[in-house]
Amino acid sequence: MKEVFNLPNQNQNQNQMQGGTQMPQNMANQAINYNHGAHEILDSHELIGGLIGVLEHYQLYDQQIQDQELKGILQRQSSFMTQMYNTIVESFSTGQDPTVPTQQYEMNQSNEVIFGVKAGQPKKPKQSVSEFTDECYSSFMLGQTKATCSTFTMAAAEMNNPVLRRVLSDSVPNLIEMSYELFLYQNKKGYYQVPQLKEQDMNIMLQAYTKAPQQGMH
Repeated sequence: MKEVFNLPNQNQNQNQMQGGTQMPQNMANQAINYNHGAHEILDSHELIGGLIGVLEHYQLYDQQIQDQELKGILQRQSSFMTQMYNTIVESFSTGQDPTVPTQQYEMNQSNEVIFGVKAGQPKKPKQSVSEFTDECYSSFMLGQTKATCSTFTMAAAEMNNPVLRRVLSDSVPNLIEMSYELFLYQNKKGYYQVPQLKEQDMNIMLQAYTKAPQQGMH
């Protein structure tokens, strides 16, 4: 003879919740997950997936980079972005403050920039992976950190969950710092040259603006 189980219907469940009966933990977690709008959910999937892509590419580069300084930059950035990823995923999943808050990335490069342009061999796309150099890998890294920074900035401007918005907003300066670190490395190695205007032209451009009168706040 079959046993018959009387399952509570949806109305009974709602009445129990309203009556003060404690919800099971899995149901509580499901309720927390619904504090995101559809647009925010889609943006979050895009930026989290993009961050996964950066970390996976960094693994590929790590096996090929020859310069120990660049390898050190890659490994420090990879470690930092892994924690960034974990913090974002936790905030996205729960909508609450993450266990590990957003950290502050500190680069090791000097802020000094080398100005000027030196002639070199004309560049063209590499025809084989074996032709890739540290200049290529550092350029790949710089392009990816800059793109991730832009994605985070655009997404954070339209987030409706305040915790996730804050986590993404606080991560943008770190991505800027990582990008700047890679720019400085490339500049020091001569990969990223910085031309300047003539002094006369620069002075004209620098003097092109003046301060506006301060308006009172109403």
